[in-house]
Amino acid sequence: MPTRQISDAVQIPDTLPRAQFDAHSGSRVDVLVIGAGPTGLACGIEAQRAGFKAVVIDKGCLVNSIFNYPANMTFFTTPELLEIGDLPFTTAHQKPTREEALEYYRKVAEHYHLPVAQYQWVKTVNGRDGDFHVTTSDRLGRIFDYQTRKLVVATGYYDMANQLNIPGEELPKVFHYYKEPHPFFDLDVLVIGGKNSAAISALDLWRHGARVTLVHRGPSLHAHVKYWILPDIDNRIKAGEIKAYFNSTVQEIAADCVMVRTPEGMVRVKNDFVFALTGYHPDYDFLRSMGIELSGDQCRPVCDPETLESNVPGIYVAGVIVAGSRTNEIFIENGRFHGQQIARDLKKKLGADG
Repeated sequence: MPTRQISDAVQIPDTLPRAQFDAHSGSRVDVLVIGAGPTGLACGIEAQRAGFKAVVIDKGCLVNSIFNYPANMTFFTTPELLEIGDLPFTTAHQKPTREEALEYYRKVAEHYHLPVAQYQWVKTVNGRDGDFHVTTSDRLGRIFDYQTRKLVVATGYYDMANQLNIPGEELPKVFHYYKEPHPFFDLDVLVIGGKNSAAISALDLWRHGARVTLVHRGPSLHAHVKYWILPDIDNRIKAGEIKAYFNSTVQEIAADCVMVRTPEGMVRVKNDFVFALTGYHPDYDFLRSMGIELSGDQCRPVCDPETLESNVPGIYVAGVIVAGSRTNEIFIENGRFHGQQIARDLKKKLGADG
């Protein structure tokens, strides 16, 4: 099987509990789950409940993608649809907030005593069904070895931003993630995109004192923008409070401006910061490096729809990566059940007692 090499780097806290590394160094487990998002946690929990020794690893923190959501984000869904491990998600609101979700998933991991190794990057994956060998490294360059009978890949897609591939995209003023509005008060901010992330970010920035321009290649904002957001931003645009260019694309980003191609020609837009909120995609290279085949059109991993075992025996896929480029087909609400599908197959192939 091919070797996977990863050189990604992220900023993480200076202090981390040493026990999370030392406890898993040289671990021999039944199931190793790559990805500690809600789906990855559900897979680890269901494997444990089926009687298997499981460990979950992630290059970021627990539910890293949710941590990187906007600070004041409210989920579109209701709390019971975010539940995993049969543990209730209680909230005082009709729709839970990001902070409540972070607390909920922490409590789930604690309740099940689920071993989660945070801030470990997968370096290599070798071996075969029943005897996989995975090496990881931490921020200090320490190497950790795992031996596992089965692998579950639940890496999501939020870490891989779709690139514009235009001059200036590498400038430090350009972001592919939005966190909070305060640093952009009284500044000229351009938001690229036409879906929920772009609409919500544009409104939040405007309400906190930024001068906002929105650029979208489509004729209008996407029809799937949340029903309480769409009229809000439409009204801000109609009132001229947020400037919008539709059927338009950003051609170049410079230090003090952005060049936008519009139906009327090129426009120079004064600018301090850019949020390119144009979507995300799974790490296809990671999947291919393990020998997983992807469909030619939508990059869907080849897998058994009942068991989610990929074309590589012993490697399962879970969560949004099952849908390939169609990332709008699988969310927490349905991906959380993938752990149960996989656990049923593990019982058949490894035995109910592990």
